Amino acid sequence: MSQKQNVLLIVVDQWRGDTLGVLGHPCIRTPHLDALCADGVTFRRHFTQAAPCGPGRASLLTGLYMMNHRVVQNSVPMDARHTNLALEMRKGGYEPALVGYTTTTPDPRVTPPRDPRFRILGSLMRGWHPVGSWEPEKAAYFNWLRTKGFHVPERPEDIWLPLESRSPGATTSASRIPKELSDTAWATECALSYLEGMAHRPWFLHLGYYRPHPPFIAPAPYNAFYDPAEVPAPVRAASPEIEAQQHPLLAHYLQSLKQSQFFRDGQGLGSTMSEAEVRRMRTAYYGMISEVDDHLGRVIGHLKETGQYDNTLIVFTCDHGEQLGDHHLLGKAGYFDESFHIPLVIRNPSPEAAGSRGRIVDQCTETIDVMPTILTWLGAEVPRACDGRSLLPFLYGEAPADWRTEVHYEFDFRTSFGSARENILNLQVDQCGLAVIQNTRYKYVHFDALPPLFFDLEADPGEFHNRACDPAYAPRVLEYAQKMLSWRLHYADRTLTGYSASPEGLLDRRFGKVALVTG
Repeated sequence: MSQKQNVLLIVVDQWRGDTLGVLGHPCIRTPHLDALCADGVTFRRHFTQAAPCGPGRASLLTGLYMMNHRVVQNSVPMDARHTNLALEMRKGGYEPALVGYTTTTPDPRVTPPRDPRFRILGSLMRGWHPVGSWEPEKAAYFNWLRTKGFHVPERPEDIWLPLESRSPGATTSASRIPKELSDTAWATECALSYLEGMAHRPWFLHLGYYRPHPPFIAPAPYNAFYDPAEVPAPVRAASPEIEAQQHPLLAHYLQSLKQSQFFRDGQGLGSTMSEAEVRRMRTAYYGMISEVDDHLGRVIGHLKETGQYDNTLIVFTCDHGEQLGDHHLLGKAGYFDESFHIPLVIRNPSPEAAGSRGRIVDQCTETIDVMPTILTWLGAEVPRACDGRSLLPFLYGEAPADWRTEVHYEFDFRTSFGSARENILNLQVDQCGLAVIQNTRYKYVHFDALPPLFFDLEADPGEFHNRACDPAYAPRVLEYAQKMLSWRLHYADRTLTGYSASPEGLLDRRFGKVALVTG
């Protein structure tokens, strides 16, 4: 692994994959990200493997599908036997620094039961050196505010209440926190402070931004960056009742997701929001994105000013998406693209990559590809268990002939489904799972113990019409069910399946040949 190269991994939270200007979003204004896209490669059909944060980040940072790492929900422990990007970077002499969070719970089999990490939503994944930790409970950020002389209320999260008094819920009002003290500004300050101290040493930084995660409210002037009339209207059925007819899981979310989960003062169900309320919510969401973009400009500007831009691999991505009122839903839940389609932009500083700058890749890529891409760029070995593939060929203008033709993702609703799991659908806890396989034409959703879904994306891009029981689609449904079975068979955990015993000792068969393991 070269000691002359830096890596900046930028991970935002809940940023939809369609919200990129280079991909044709009708109103988003992100000049700094647009410039990165023009100087790098943008992946149009990039998907996370799981939601919410914990499962999505587990796949991003281990390179594993959820069926292998099994962090199926926030607060579910991470198996200690799994390696991760930070641990692999340490093998090459890097100390992986982190601003933000990984939403990881430690393995209880190797962690004392009274460990305080079991009393919070998430702690840091093994191997990371925190230089700006968001967890637990955003304490470092709120303490930073206090050092700046800002009065933190008894309920610290109340800083994200609207500055103006008005009816509760979606608003175009600014938040009570000024822009120079926002959590986005804090994360940037942590990153710049770290980078100042690393100017003459190779470094690896995971820069996490909490936004555009809820609460959906932006500080001034970002709250007024967008007019509700200019933002896209939600893609949804005529009513929540019509939407709910598609599937029992969707019906449950429409009847249970509350606005209070997305606005500090929210009232009522998210599915009851009018189009005007959704548009106001979207102005806040896009405003937070523009705020993050301004701070990305600060960080990238620092790299250019210090001469580090041209020896730093920059990866911009996300943990999962956001429904944002589409299908009458808020948050990240279920099986719609809005929750799983995420951005990925990679800027390779190598002169050999100059011909690919500004390229948009249409092939199907997945969040599990990020870890092997970074390791391969640094010349490091990719762990045998890693399910992803390096994206480096795309960064050099190539397109591997054997690249995947579908994307795959999973969702587990054991906790988010709450009491409805037992009282409404009569499901056991381990039956609360779904898996998706899709390409540009078809999408198949398989449930453990609920009816499947099948969408013809060419005829029905909004995913309103389930064709799983349509006789005309029966051959296609069978074809995609078989594709999913083949996928699961191929990617079953293979941590040790490349090895075998022999009269000569332990053999390594991972590279298509028999090689004696000597150490």
